[in-house]
Amino acid sequence: MGKYFLTAYSKTGEHLLNENFEAKDDAEAKKIGEQKLTEKNLSDNTSRLVRDSGGLVLFHV
Repeated sequence: MGKYFLTAYSKTGEHLLNENFEAKDDAEAKKIGEQKLTEKNLSDNTSRLVRDSGGLVLFHV
């Protein structure tokens, strides 16, 4: 299991979401991250999902 960090921002740069979670791989992490953004109605905001080693998994502007 790897650790992942999901962050979403407003257009002014304010943090709207800053969560971490575990997933078995990048594909599962991407699915979980997208689900969290949808649940919190943040899908249209700038967001990023990175793994604990620093690799970018998902980025949306």
